[in-house]
Amino acid sequence: MARLILLNKPYGILSQFSGACTSKTLAAYIPHPSFYPAGRLDKDSEGLLVLTDDGQLQQRISNPRFGKKKIYLAQVEGEIDASALAKLRQGVSLKDGCSLPAMARVVEEPRLWPRDPPVRYRKHIPTSWIEIKLSEGRNRQVRRMTAAVGYPTLRLVRIAVDRWRLGSLEPGQWQLIEV
Repeated sequence: MARLILLNKPYGILSQFSGACTSKTLAAYIPHPSFYPAGRLDKDSEGLLVLTDDGQLQQRISNPRFGKKKIYLAQVEGEIDASALAKLRQGVSLKDGCSLPAMARVVEEPRLWPRDPPVRYRKHIPTSWIEIKLSEGRNRQVRRMTAAVGYPTLRLVRIAVDRWRLGSLEPGQWQLIEV
């Protein structure tokens, strides 16, 4: 039976167990070095990171050919409009090719933990929140997609990978499950 760790990865943490001494890694949170991330979240992103001790399961979760959905909440600069959402739903042209269509919709500001450091507040520039669902896993994809439609991402939180949800885990908390 395979085991998974569901971790709420804090902002500023690398999605690996070792790295440059100036960056915090998963080793600061997970006492199980036999687990490996099934996909990544960049250092500037937060939320659900799935780790497993089963190499085949890691492949099935992280390889885009298996089409596992990932759901993100993105705070974007500006009040996103219907045209930008339509472009996200059609697929966006990126430097490494066109993205697959994503499900994207505006959502109310979610109840999340405060980010440390906080997102820079600018009095005269509004922000909005979107939920975006992808089945790809390109490097910094959500950030590149929102920027391509004119709404740079300020904060990015992954809330689901396939059937696993972030739930009530606080930053740095994790849960071990068997699958």
